[in-house]
Amino acid sequence: MGQVTVLSKRNYQDLEAALPAYLQKDITAFIEGLANRSSFLDCLYNELQGSINSAYYDNEISGETAAYLRSKYLGL
Repeated sequence: MGQVTVLSKRNYQDLEAALPAYLQKDITAFIEGLANRSSFLDCLYNELQGSINSAYYDNEISGETAAYLRSKYLGL
């Protein structure tokens, strides 16, 4: 059985700092959409979900990072 690694808050901040630019842009757009009560929040949500998936399947982020981002921003 593999070893489970528990990351600290600092480790997650480091993970987010190293995200691809397009993913960082979509996170920012989603956060701003939430703050502004955007009428197209569903589109921003789907765009962010797609960017997380793309970054994962293109091996730009790990599965652990993808799961963390989905949990933090998308509530999944």
